[in-house]
Amino acid sequence: MLSINKLKLIAKEARKLIIEVACLSKSAHVGSSLSCVDLLVSLYFHQLKLQKNKWAKRDIFILSKAHGAMALYSVLRLKGFISDSILRDYFKNNGTLPAHLDRFTNKAIEASAGSLGHGFNMALGMAYSFKLKGKNRKVYSLIGDGESQEGSIWEGALFAPKLGLDNLTVIMDHNNLQGYGRPTEICCFEPVIKKWEAFGWQACRVNGHSFSEIITAFNKPNKGKPKIIIADTCKGKGVSFMENQMKWHYFIVTEELKNKALNCICREI
Repeated sequence: MLSINKLKLIAKEARKLIIEVACLSKSAHVGSSLSCVDLLVSLYFHQLKLQKNKWAKRDIFILSKAHGAMALYSVLRLKGFISDSILRDYFKNNGTLPAHLDRFTNKAIEASAGSLGHGFNMALGMAYSFKLKGKNRKVYSLIGDGESQEGSIWEGALFAPKLGLDNLTVIMDHNNLQGYGRPTEICCFEPVIKKWEAFGWQACRVNGHSFSEIITAFNKPNKGKPKIIIADTCKGKGVSFMENQMKWHYFIVTEELKNKALNCICREI
């Protein structure tokens, strides 16, 4: 098991890759990718069972907020599933990796996603399939807080407890910024914990940038219910001039901004 300090170093490297790839590709969604890095590092370097010699028995992860694809690609690069050359051709003509996930691009991409609310329900279906087949495999999905305004999220939230999906864990990247403002102002879903509990879920809330809190939440028994972890995060985390700024849902990383951002990440403890 990796130490917290090692996980922090991996997360720092992932953030560097996101900035470099965003600059090369001139693509958006940098802030959305930076906010969920610590969650993905916790999943891929601590939680998920992904042994290559037992691939058919692996755990499943689906990034439902698929506009954060750069974060997943960067973590998969550090995990050894994606080569550096393929990563650096992200979002380019004749490249392999698109801005939203395509399951045919890499064996570690479990589902094509992009339409918000869909990946969550694909994860639910996979978890149910494993239950029906008696397989001891777990399914994880990461959703956005803005995404949680989708009706399909709440349809699935109603259905999962009915199916007894205690092999399903969902993480909400709660950075309180979406494309046109703050979810708490646009369509507030607080009290979020009480709502998920009322739907029959085991729910908890953590600091989404604290590896110890994230891992503790993963390790709590599901007690016969699907689990939701509300992870309070900061959009643009790790780059001070991007943090908590809605514009970094869209802005492009220029060469000058890339160097400034990398310097910020390097100063992070």
